[in-house]
Amino acid sequence: MARHPLQRLAAPSRSFSAAVHLIGLASFSASFRYLQSFPNPLHLGFGGDYQFLTIIGLAVATATFAVGLLADLTLNPQLFALKNVLSVCSAPLEVLVSVLYWGLCAIDRSLVVPPELALPLLPDFGFHAMPAIMLSIDLILLSPPWTIRAYGAMALSTAIAFLYWFWIEYCFSVNGWYPYPLFALLSTGQRILLFTSSAVFMTGSTMALKWIYGTVNGIESIKKDALRPVKAD
Repeated sequence: MARHPLQRLAAPSRSFSAAVHLIGLASFSASFRYLQSFPNPLHLGFGGDYQFLTIIGLAVATATFAVGLLADLTLNPQLFALKNVLSVCSAPLEVLVSVLYWGLCAIDRSLVVPPELALPLLPDFGFHAMPAIMLSIDLILLSPPWTIRAYGAMALSTAIAFLYWFWIEYCFSVNGWYPYPLFALLSTGQRILLFTSSAVFMTGSTMALKWIYGTVNGIESIKKDALRPVKAD
């Protein structure tokens, strides 16, 4: 199939695109295997691994790359389109996870993980950096430009942020603990502010990824569109 006229490299394809998706899936699979090999007691309660935004994001990233690889192998345009839809959710979410995690670790690592449960560097990088890196490569080099605008991105980001908040509060009601120590230090109002800020940041990361796409690929219209909060058709 012919690639989108604004897309830098051929995708879906059985060459570079397939290799990128295989590398990403290998990394994501290694992270899931680490969870099984070194179980964390906090993962044993209700909700299991999926109490953690990191693991939810990793699962969505895995689904995105699995569909992408299937599109590469079959050259199926419908699967390629589905991969791009999933990417709109997974790439900004993983950028949010990476920035929040490493930013909070720079302040105080115990806000996101108890000291006795801290990860070694390599798996830590696999969980909290590789998904954002691989999804960004897929977007910038192997995808058509996103058409989502700021108001659509804000609606999607807000839905994701508050669905996750409701989910962890439900898990807390069963387990009696939060997956991240930070949540236990905040009041309800502060948690609302945290998740609202996260939705705003995720919206900003969506627009930033669009701007980077336009910059790397030399498409001025995409760069300008990323900087406009609302654009009339």
